[in-house]
Amino acid sequence: METKTEQISSYEQQLANESIGVLSRVSESIVGYGGDSVKLVFQESREIVSIPPKAFELFFELIQNMAKGKSVTILTNDAEISTQQAADFLKVSRPYVVKLLENKVLPFKTVGRHRRVLLRDLIDYENALKKNRESVLDELTQVSQELNLGYE
Repeated sequence: METKTEQISSYEQQLANESIGVLSRVSESIVGYGGDSVKLVFQESREIVSIPPKAFELFFELIQNMAKGKSVTILTNDAEISTQQAADFLKVSRPYVVKLLENKVLPFKTVGRHRRVLLRDLIDYENALKKNRESVLDELTQVSQELNLGYE
């Protein structure tokens, strides 16, 4: 997996902040437009390029994060990541991720002596955890209401 993470400079953050308003208005019109492409015009060369609306959404999200001074990393779903990167993604310790792998909770493959996890498997695992958490919270809410514990 090849990633490039650089700190956002104050100048880049300022430029991103200045562009948010226009990009926000354009984004709103694209959502309502429902077309299959977005045309970008490059002022310097007067060239026009068509991109998928999803690509524009990602670009807008990138600019929003830059405006906040956040660094951004873009990965494909089929990217293979290390156990440390998986732990960072899930916001848990690397030994915990290794336990998940050893207990076959998460699939992985071995490259030499190193374990690699597909990003999409981590995303699926995280989504399943969120779904389970929401279900348990709904159940707790219902039980507390039935027992009249003061949660309304």
